[in-house]
Amino acid sequence: MPIAGNKEPPPTQPLYFKSLKELDTWLPGRLGRHYDGLLKYSPRSQKPAVDGLANGKLLVCHDYKGGYTESLFSRSYTFNFWSTCDTFVYFSHHRVTIPPPGWITAAHRQGVKILGTLIFEGDRLGGEDCLRLIIGKMPRSTTGQVGKATSSVTLPLSPHYARVLAELAKERGFDGYLLNVECPLAGGAEQTRALAAWITILHSEILEKVGPHGQTIWYDSVVITGQLAWQDRLNGYNLPFFLSSTGLFSNYTWRNDYPALTKKYFTSLDQSLIGNTPGSQSQIAPKKIQDIYMGVDVWGRGSHGGGGFGCYKALTHIAPDSLGLSAALFGQAWTWESEQDKPGWTWDKWWEYESKLWVGPVTGTVEVPPAPRKKGEPECLHGPFLPITSFFPRSPPPDPAHIRFHTTFCPGTGLCWFVEGVKVYQSEKGWTDVDKQTSIGDMLWPRPMLYWDDHREDVIPTALSTFCMDDAWNGGNSLRISISCPESDDELAAYRTIWLPIQSLSLTPQGHYHASVVYKLDVNLPEDVHTEIALALKPSSMSSPDSPHHTFHLTSTTTTELSRGWNKIDIQFTLESSSPNPPTIARLETFEIALVIAILMESEEPTKKSFGFSLLVGQLNVSASLPRSFTEEDAMVLWADYTPESTAVERAGGRPRGTLSWEVAASFPHVPTMSVASPEDPLSAWNIQPTIAWFPSFLYFNIYAQPFIDQWNIGAVEQATWIGTSGWDGQRFGFDVLPENLPFEAEPNRKVRFYIQGVTDHGEILKWERCAFVDVAM
Repeated sequence: MPIAGNKEPPPTQPLYFKSLKELDTWLPGRLGRHYDGLLKYSPRSQKPAVDGLANGKLLVCHDYKGGYTESLFSRSYTFNFWSTCDTFVYFSHHRVTIPPPGWITAAHRQGVKILGTLIFEGDRLGGEDCLRLIIGKMPRSTTGQVGKATSSVTLPLSPHYARVLAELAKERGFDGYLLNVECPLAGGAEQTRALAAWITILHSEILEKVGPHGQTIWYDSVVITGQLAWQDRLNGYNLPFFLSSTGLFSNYTWRNDYPALTKKYFTSLDQSLIGNTPGSQSQIAPKKIQDIYMGVDVWGRGSHGGGGFGCYKALTHIAPDSLGLSAALFGQAWTWESEQDKPGWTWDKWWEYESKLWVGPVTGTVEVPPAPRKKGEPECLHGPFLPITSFFPRSPPPDPAHIRFHTTFCPGTGLCWFVEGVKVYQSEKGWTDVDKQTSIGDMLWPRPMLYWDDHREDVIPTALSTFCMDDAWNGGNSLRISISCPESDDELAAYRTIWLPIQSLSLTPQGHYHASVVYKLDVNLPEDVHTEIALALKPSSMSSPDSPHHTFHLTSTTTTELSRGWNKIDIQFTLESSSPNPPTIARLETFEIALVIAILMESEEPTKKSFGFSLLVGQLNVSASLPRSFTEEDAMVLWADYTPESTAVERAGGRPRGTLSWEVAASFPHVPTMSVASPEDPLSAWNIQPTIAWFPSFLYFNIYAQPFIDQWNIGAVEQATWIGTSGWDGQRFGFDVLPENLPFEAEPNRKVRFYIQGVTDHGEILKWERCAFVDVAM
């Protein structure tokens, strides 16, 4: 969010289920309000294989303090390195773990799949529920089989829970499950065979209800005999579970030769078994080496390299780029949990620690403590520390033509909230709302890389990126880019332009796009140095070397002065390719590019001394661009309403609670004089709307409140107080009002006016005349 106050409204849906019996109380569409504000999954563009071998993928398994710990009223761990992550698992020790709505939207915004967890632990309760998983829900009436059971009849297999779990994933907006059976199965091989068959049913249900991207990942736990025996790799004892699911997440206590043994075992499998032959029809999709995720525990519990900053040692053996194996990182919030109780700990110190693990230090080296070698483990030598992201290719978010790209560089937590440069909220303890998390600029960490726009040989200026939590355009923060320029005697130094790459993007050739950036100079330059800022595009170094050449045609650019020193640059551009086979609707290729800020520095003579300045980047947006005739509509909030709780007075000690709701709309200019004179005129009477998605879409809504002065009068809307934003709880057009969170004391029977202000997915704040209000007697 955040929201004002200090009390979080109760959830509108169950956060998790403690047992399968409890899950049976849930019915699709009948329990509570729907999570209709979640962003749907849209895939990233696929990277071509290099030398016939695709790079291994990264799965991140988020096991953090038992789950569901994020608070609207304090700062908490958030994950921000989505560009190297393919799948994210929200993990807890409840029977059925459902990812919170904010995490789902944050993952999907980056093109990352997010899974819940189905877990069975403990000898008795876990085993009983795992048996129930297979045989299904039990009836309440007296029932039985007509015929007598024979010795040939094995454990019956019911699809009941496969259907229910797939329906749950569909309704709650996530993409599948991690399956973790960490309890022995008393039924032995008979039960494990039925369990493996049940997984195939679940997977089919997930594909049907969630989509072709749905996943069911099996955690290396019980084996074919029903014993709980972690194998730490793929082998014959867990092969049936791998073949029945999307992939295998191995346990993390493997020896350093196990990744190579896993690769060797996989390549020895009969190709028809893994669906890699023309006649094989046993697999929906052929199994690949990338479907094996070798576990790495960041806490270091038996993990090669000792976890923490030694994780790179395990990743070196997994070798995603050469062996093609994938990695599953478990407990990555170690950076927060292991440090938070130390003296002097702050969020900024955590971010330094976190980013060091993922992208490396800003300067210097990282000391890695030695880790003991396991018994029987071959000796191995490792070089200096390597960050996690160095093992995996960086993937841009989905094409902005499919999901409009918007970022305020928010890490999902902050101290303040801003609306068009105005600070409307400040919290001493801070807030966490993963729903508001956006890309932090995937080309800016651990520090930005600057480039000259020509071939000069001057020393390139250096830059440093930091979060600015006390000044922003919209949202919780901006990004401060501090640039240090060395002195130069070169005659050309009086006029020089540097490129600052901010964000990688995946764009479609021949596509028309619109991009904008909101920025302001934070520290002024010397008087004799003048600057101009521009927004531009450059080919990304991430593109494949044999990609066809592509060029950018800038069709328009405008600069607008905003309030409080902020400025906005808008550009329209087209990406063109010289490929001999231009893209068609049936075959659309995408190319990776870098969105950069160009900084022109001009002085009357070369700079004789070094100088520095900084830039605040507040917002970045990219979307498909349509001709003006197709974008004549104006977004608006049509109406607002308030529904009190049925037991609100009792629950709030005499002060009613309730829910705000609203509807959005679009309006058009007046129809001009129609020029259609006859039925045969080949003209449209007005500018039509495109058949692609065009209706206004919103990121979230700012909510304001204002008490009436007396029974009839109220002040100007500019005097209203911001009380929160929508979206954190999965509601699309809803906001729960708790009177105790209001920043003022409403007099009995005195009305309060609530305002709903939309923020579109172009990053635009609706003007007040396009917003709605509702009056409520408090």
